[in-house]
Amino acid sequence: MQALRTIGWVILTIILVAFIAINWVTVPVNFWPLSDGTYLRFEWPVGFVALVFFLLGFLPMWLVNRAGRWRTSRRIESLENTLRTAPNGAAQPFGTTTQLDARAPDTQSPPQ
Repeated sequence: MQALRTIGWVILTIILVAFIAINWVTVPVNFWPLSDGTYLRFEWPVGFVALVFFLLGFLPMWLVNRAGRWRTSRRIESLENTLRTAPNGAAQPFGTTTQLDARAPDTQSPPQ
């Protein structure tokens, strides 16, 4: 599975590098309106602009993913610590209805 993930990242990197290399033409990018009616303008290559905005879109989702993983690992760690510190009787899982029925004494007498 790790090999597939690595191949995927290599393919994505090749596509991104090819896109940036093909689109290395500078374009004006307006950032902020100024008081005299013009804009704060930078001239950057298209590939660089695409890369920056891709990363700006990717970063929040990556942070949400990392926060979810952190929260899940904390929950698992908390549950594991609870099981470690619980007395032996409290750590036993509940029986299912079929297990309880199998242990129950037979209260019905056979018909005679």
